[in-house]
Amino acid sequence: MENAALLLIPALLAVVLIRLLMLPMKWIFKLALHSAAGFLCLWLLNTVAPFTGVTFPINGVTVLTAGFLGLPGIGILAVLAVF
Repeated sequence: MENAALLLIPALLAVVLIRLLMLPMKWIFKLALHSAAGFLCLWLLNTVAPFTGVTFPINGVTVLTAGFLGLPGIGILAVLAVF
C-alpha cells in the first residue's frame, strides 16, 4: 500500500504541472491562429487594392488588430487608412 502511495503522489503532481503549463500554450496557439486569420484577411484585401484604392500595411499591429477584433478590427483599419 505504501508503494502505491509513493508512486501516486508524484504522478498526480506531474499531471497538475502539465495541466498548468498547457493553459498558456492554449492561449498562445489561439493567438497564433487568430493572427494567421488576420494576416490572411489583410492579404486578401491587399490583393483587391487596385480596385478599391485602399491598402493595408501588413505588420504586427495590423495583423493582431484584424485577428483579435475580426471584422470590426478590419473596419477600424479601413477607417484609419481612409483618414
